[in-house]
Amino acid sequence: MNGETTQRDNAASAGIAAKGHTTRGDEHSSDVNPAAMPEQRVDLSLTGMTCASCASTVERALAKAPGVSNASVNFLTQTATVRFDPKSTSPEVLKGVVQGTGYDAAVPATPRPIPAMNATTANGNHAAHAETSRHVGHPSAGGSAADVQMDHAASDEHAAHMHINQDEQALLRRKVIIGAALSLPVLVIAMSHGRIALFNHAWVNWLQLALTMPVVVWCGAQFYRMAWMGLKHARANMDSLVALGTGAAFVYSIAATVWPGYFANAHAAGSTMVGAPVYYEAAAVIIVLVLLGKLFEARATGNTSAAIRALIGLQARTARVVRNGAEQDIPLAQVVVGDIVIVRPGEKVPVDGEIESGSSAIDESMLTGESVPVEKKPGDSVFGATINTTGALQFRVTKVGKDTALQQIVQLVQEAQGSKAPIARLADTIAGYFTPAVLGVAVVTFIVWYFMGPADTRMSMALLTFVSVLIIACPCALGLATPTAIMVATGRGAQQGILIKGGEALETAHKLSAIILDKTGTLTRGKPALTDARALPGITEVDLVRLSASAERRSEHPLATAIVEGAKARGLALSEPAEFKAVVGHGIEARVDGRAVLVGKRALLADRGIDTSALDAMAEELAASGKTPMFAAFDGKPAGLIAVADTVRPESRATVEKMQAMGLRVAMITGDNALTAAAVAREVGIKPEFVFAEVLPEHKAGHVKNLQSQGLVVGMVGDGINDAPALAQADVGLAMGTGTDVAIEASDITLIRGDLRSVPDAIALSRATMRTIRQNLFWAFIYNVIGIPVAAGVLYPLTGWLLSPIIASAAMAFSSVSVVLNSLRLKSARLL
Repeated sequence: MNGETTQRDNAASAGIAAKGHTTRGDEHSSDVNPAAMPEQRVDLSLTGMTCASCASTVERALAKAPGVSNASVNFLTQTATVRFDPKSTSPEVLKGVVQGTGYDAAVPATPRPIPAMNATTANGNHAAHAETSRHVGHPSAGGSAADVQMDHAASDEHAAHMHINQDEQALLRRKVIIGAALSLPVLVIAMSHGRIALFNHAWVNWLQLALTMPVVVWCGAQFYRMAWMGLKHARANMDSLVALGTGAAFVYSIAATVWPGYFANAHAAGSTMVGAPVYYEAAAVIIVLVLLGKLFEARATGNTSAAIRALIGLQARTARVVRNGAEQDIPLAQVVVGDIVIVRPGEKVPVDGEIESGSSAIDESMLTGESVPVEKKPGDSVFGATINTTGALQFRVTKVGKDTALQQIVQLVQEAQGSKAPIARLADTIAGYFTPAVLGVAVVTFIVWYFMGPADTRMSMALLTFVSVLIIACPCALGLATPTAIMVATGRGAQQGILIKGGEALETAHKLSAIILDKTGTLTRGKPALTDARALPGITEVDLVRLSASAERRSEHPLATAIVEGAKARGLALSEPAEFKAVVGHGIEARVDGRAVLVGKRALLADRGIDTSALDAMAEELAASGKTPMFAAFDGKPAGLIAVADTVRPESRATVEKMQAMGLRVAMITGDNALTAAAVAREVGIKPEFVFAEVLPEHKAGHVKNLQSQGLVVGMVGDGINDAPALAQADVGLAMGTGTDVAIEASDITLIRGDLRSVPDAIALSRATMRTIRQNLFWAFIYNVIGIPVAAGVLYPLTGWLLSPIIASAAMAFSSVSVVLNSLRLKSARLL
């Protein structure tokens, strides 16, 4: 990397720790005194929410609470993010507000203060900020050790939340398995309709009651509990519909079992069944099917906080500090500002600091996303969780705990995930109006039949029509409309190397109007490669590459590796270098086949008194095209230039053109310099006005927000840890599967093969899925629209035909089958 680029990257990296990030329009620095800030933020972990309307209910209640300035409830992450005035309320009071809506909340150990913007941050005065950090007293560094311990506590809270989620999934799984085992014999008995002699006995109804009772009382308890809570708070959702339909069928069936004679006159003429008709199968099977859908949803959303855990896991656990004149390894939580830390080659940098002695190349790809290590010298900044590659370093700690670059990225991901509002489920929205309407129709039907029906059958017919209306209106197909389509679509995506984490991503991706592509590792291969060899007269290109690569064989620098691999790819036989010496920060010198070889920066040759003027113009040309030129000299004379660059993926241009043809605005974002960014953009066909270069990690999310503020639905495609906040902030985050675990966990969609062509495929799959969901909702409702009036008996005066609950349950089952079959069409649907 040339000196200009290195200097720029150093400055950019330093900005990560020195400059506060912007979240939801509030710029702030980590150095603000918490006592001066009246407003705080707390993330409540919620339990009991079963649909998007539940989240809306909690959000409205929290927003109206005294002292709350903003409340956002994320159904996907089961989290409520609340900003409040601690003088007016507290996390415990907010927990009570949640409990008042019928749900529950867990309060974290410590709410976080929300800093205000200070002059240092507003002016971008990084140097002043760093200087302030250097002069913080050693033992009293603002409770820095406690900050780190608090960060570990936050990690433990995330782990506990994940454990709860896994326990909920395990309980759901047990309920589905046990419920299915108990429901199957009930379904077989019901479908026999008295034609199987073994089941044509009065005791069979009692057997069905015994089998159904655990399904309703244990497996379906959550539906009745939440329906009761909804009734108390005057709201209705999917739980209300499930509870009404299954509860009515179950209660009626118990009554028919206990008093069969009272309901016997409701039998159809010529029926071979013994006793009164019962509908236990409707109650049991509906509960099991809806629970199965919830299990699939829980599995899809179970890893939402894994990105935070992966980020926290990147930091070192110990640090080697110098205290009382001796080196000692101590836990990271005990490191404070002002400590002197020793980092050896190959070790992780434990915390942020400033180098006092030593030089090395630091792999900062986890922060910057750039594959080329950054040369470091005394006075430069280093950042926690980056990797020291070559030399030993001694640095003074300037930031620990929540102030480090890594922890700021953690907070960015947390806030982006917490502020992401869930897509309103169409089925839940309709259910809010549909449930009271169905209940009203059922009550009116009962009243009409009770007062207008034949005197000897009025009660039983009124009950039958009441139950028929509720059963045929039961939202089994409505509940399956979305999850079945999502299940099939996610399976189809997995076959094509597209890992979709949940239905929300599919519901949003079809509306994308802009795509932001990270450069390194997304549009490009993500690792340096030999691209050019420019030899001066008297030197052949083969000799230039062979001698340079032979000299670099002993070097561990990634640029040296790229040159050696490039020479081998050209079929060149390399020699073993002698008298090898690495000149840290400049290059290498060695003797190859008796010739003195220098390879590195211009300064390396200048230090040896070698004139590089014949190479300068070529070097500028290569640098302008986004490549890193390295100067080579043989036997004290300039020999030529070797250029290395992160090359563009072969499929990038065609993919960009395909997305543009789909009507998407395609942009590129990178932390690299503007020259390199412009060169890559030209090669892949991205317009210059949509190129964002030299962007710091925390500012990538800001560019996403900026496009969102223009009314665009934004997708972000990236592969590095530095992309994680932007991936979480985007409406849909797509991570390259060849990238880091953190980027993959922070995203909504992972492109397993690391193939950029999967991006338009994922969007096309989303569009096909949404078409299928709309069709499913149509089929789910058409049976209700036609069946409810028939079940209510509107055709009885004209035809004498009355829809029995058995036919109603059959129609309900058929609507579910229609929805499932329509969803299965996605397996073979043409996407593009």
